[in-house]
Amino acid sequence: MKKPKKSKNTDMLEEYNLVGGERGKYSQKYSQGTNTVVLSPDVAETFPDSESVNEPLRMLIKIAHQQKNVSLRQ
Repeated sequence: MKKPKKSKNTDMLEEYNLVGGERGKYSQKYSQGTNTVVLSPDVAETFPDSESVNEPLRMLIKIAHQQKNVSLRQ
């Protein structure tokens, strides 16, 4: 019985060499410490990287906490 011919994957460039690679090496660590959020294209134009998103969100959290504390004092 002949082995079936392996089809050449045209999505992968020939210069990629994955020989000796380990599948899933970082998958557990990645899943434990990463939250993936997909931004809408218009939002992504304004916030090109994670720090540019995190800084305004931290300010918003701080303002929300301050507002919460003000309403509790009344």
